Amino acid sequence: MPILAFLRDNAPWLAAGVLLTFLSSFGQTYFISVFAGEIRAAFDLSHGQWGGIYSLGTTASALAMVWAGGLTDLFRVRVLAPVVLVAMMLACLAMALNPVWWMLPVIVFALRFTGQGMMSHLAVIAMARWFVASRGKALSVATLGNALGESLLPLAFVSLLIVHDWRSLWIVAAAMAILGIPFLLLLLRRERTPQSWAQTSQSLGMEGRHWTRGEALRHFLFWFMIPALLGPSAFNTAFFFHQVHIAEVKNIAHVELVAMFPIYTAVVIGAMVLSGFALDRLGTARVLPFIQIPMIGAFLVLSVSEGPLMLLGGFTLLALTTGANSIVPNAFWAEFYGSANMGRIKAMAAAIMVFGTAIGPGITGLAIDLGLGIETQFVFIAGYFGFATVMMMIGVGRARASLPLAA
Repeated sequence: MPILAFLRDNAPWLAAGVLLTFLSSFGQTYFISVFAGEIRAAFDLSHGQWGGIYSLGTTASALAMVWAGGLTDLFRVRVLAPVVLVAMMLACLAMALNPVWWMLPVIVFALRFTGQGMMSHLAVIAMARWFVASRGKALSVATLGNALGESLLPLAFVSLLIVHDWRSLWIVAAAMAILGIPFLLLLLRRERTPQSWAQTSQSLGMEGRHWTRGEALRHFLFWFMIPALLGPSAFNTAFFFHQVHIAEVKNIAHVELVAMFPIYTAVVIGAMVLSGFALDRLGTARVLPFIQIPMIGAFLVLSVSEGPLMLLGGFTLLALTTGANSIVPNAFWAEFYGSANMGRIKAMAAAIMVFGTAIGPGITGLAIDLGLGIETQFVFIAGYFGFATVMMMIGVGRARASLPLAA
């Protein structure tokens, strides 16, 4: 289907996906980390202490996702999403009003669970179920909401921090979250009939069947994918989490670093669109093993960059994998394990990725406190992505022969 016709015929459901991913921003690291300096100052926390609190709350949200992610197999998006948005609003208000440091892990848990966890999960599951032949394009379009949030919200809120108290800005975030409910219900007045339910054979996984979560966990491919699931979530998150510190190390103003976000987002969007088309044309098995190679170059460049131009080059490489990684792995679960139990299987993957976002800031923050500079850490991170790429090549290469029609 031509792209314009695809967008026109599926506009309400695609727009709902964009809205879901955009509203997930309030629980994403790139938004929360904007307030890192203010939070650490308000509660007298070191980099390691704030990273530890963030890791604790995020780890708890990863554990909760193992159970809650499976709810997408039982309830429709138009039922679950408003409940999650109400919870997100309450989490934002709690951050605005919280007077004590020991409540921070609970608040971080609520923000991460509702935003990065459930809102993102709902969008991905909806697109992967509602679309089969055009799954790559649907995921590309829906994930634009995340890219827009990453581009616009940090720059807007960093600018607002100059003239407004940080707590009042969390009230603004709460208002935006709750205002998303009527728009979402309007778009989903008629929820799309999943093609994968009507034509089950098109969404069968390996060996021509639908896999259960237990079967997926006992299969070798799931374990070969774990390094690739952890890596981007851990170290992309760590980069944005420590953006204030990185700006200090690189001797540039924080707002100067944040001003690069729109360029980063433009590259992310381009990578998402290209990845979506590549998926629909080539299949996941041919694309997936190579998407983290730019990360190797990104962190090597970031480790040695000495000015805004080199920093932007590293940012651009980082964006290539970020864009592809937001599309390709999400299509992987339906293509390799089938669509019938995708909510439960993807929930395990989501929990691993959320856990990655927990350990990334914690490990890097502790390393900073112990004297291991962030630039030195970037070299080790580049090596990690080399390892993850090799693991994907081996795992996907072995499993590809089991796909229907040898995708």
